[in-house]
Amino acid sequence: MADYLKRGKTAAERAEADAVVRTTVEAILEDVGTRGDEAVRALSEQFDNWSPESFRLTEQEIERALSEVAKRDLDDIRFAQAQVRSFAEHQRTALRDIEVETLPGVVLGHRNIPVNSVGCYAPGGKYPIVASVHMSVVTANAAGVPRIVAAAPPAQGGGPHPAMVAAMHLGGANEILVLGGVQALGAMALGTETIAPVDMLVGPGNAFVAEAKRQLFGRVGIDLLAGPTETLLIADDTVDAELCATDLLGQAEHGPDSPAILVTNSRALAESTIVEVERLLKILPTAANAGAAWRDYGEIILCASHDEMLAEAERIASEHVQVMTDRDEWYLENMTCYGALFLGPRTNVSYGDKVIGTNHTLPTRRAARYTGGLWVGKFIKTHTYQRILTDEASVRLGEVCSRLCMLEGFVGHAEQANLRVRRLGGRNIAYGAAAE
Repeated sequence: MADYLKRGKTAAERAEADAVVRTTVEAILEDVGTRGDEAVRALSEQFDNWSPESFRLTEQEIERALSEVAKRDLDDIRFAQAQVRSFAEHQRTALRDIEVETLPGVVLGHRNIPVNSVGCYAPGGKYPIVASVHMSVVTANAAGVPRIVAAAPPAQGGGPHPAMVAAMHLGGANEILVLGGVQALGAMALGTETIAPVDMLVGPGNAFVAEAKRQLFGRVGIDLLAGPTETLLIADDTVDAELCATDLLGQAEHGPDSPAILVTNSRALAESTIVEVERLLKILPTAANAGAAWRDYGEIILCASHDEMLAEAERIASEHVQVMTDRDEWYLENMTCYGALFLGPRTNVSYGDKVIGTNHTLPTRRAARYTGGLWVGKFIKTHTYQRILTDEASVRLGEVCSRLCMLEGFVGHAEQANLRVRRLGGRNIAYGAAAE
């Protein structure tokens, strides 16, 4: 049975925090829905001390922001976006429209159609998460979404963050909003006097952003509930404590509520990783966030075997799962519940977050049990259609359809079939009678 050498907050403690988030978000969304721009402005002043004449950037403001970004940074943004776009375009080609003749004269098909508008949120409170722009805006653009609205909070100190604006513009955003938090999601989803509503919201964020997306789902579509980031390391004695501790804290620095977990079958690695984490926290510039996350959400789980390690990983269903063992391919073949896998010590979650090309907006809080992450297909709606080419085919289907409708007691449905059977040369079926 798995043994916890270190444990984070209990489920009950986390639920108490969730309740506070839920009520706060409900109030903000109700305010935005009722008062529109007035509420958005008041909330932006309250949370971000930001109240410009317009939250939407003009072309001149976008050009000014681009001019403030160093050439190397622009080149790096373009490089990262090229990787994301390339993989998204390959995924898009895998989504094919189809049309098949399933019976003589009966043609069925589907078309893959992008959503008409999407709001792409990129977090930027503590850090300007430029990479989140790539993952949402570039992927939506590769999918063919006609209207892409991108939103991010103002930089600390006020005003748009130039690199965020550059990434949004280069990625293909049609509108750029300097607006953060729940008020940004509410404005994009519900619409205001100056912001036209979108059909879908995508992008990661903190617990409040994730809760806003949950509450808005149904009024708009969402990609998934991507809340505070999570990382899980599956490691054995083929790697060392410095590597494990670095990879755990590298994700824990996202925020004080970011789970970082090591699952291992090596007691020596488990114990030395605890020591190494404490050493690194003394020198890590982002130790305030990473240390709080490790204290409250860090865990080290000692298992007896690889089978037990696999079972623990499947139970946790983490957003990021980094596998560093003597049998990485075995985990790839057998794991079913994860946001993204990172196989071997040469790669790491940071590569996936920033530059490798797979999408970093991924399921959290065990949602990997039933969904994958954001990808080009999330922006695509698959719509079916049907066509009947011959009278004989319509009669053949109509007779069976009529009988099935009457079996269920749907007389009106049956008559839709009966009418066509009568008109197209089938038996003369009376209204409400099923074909024999």
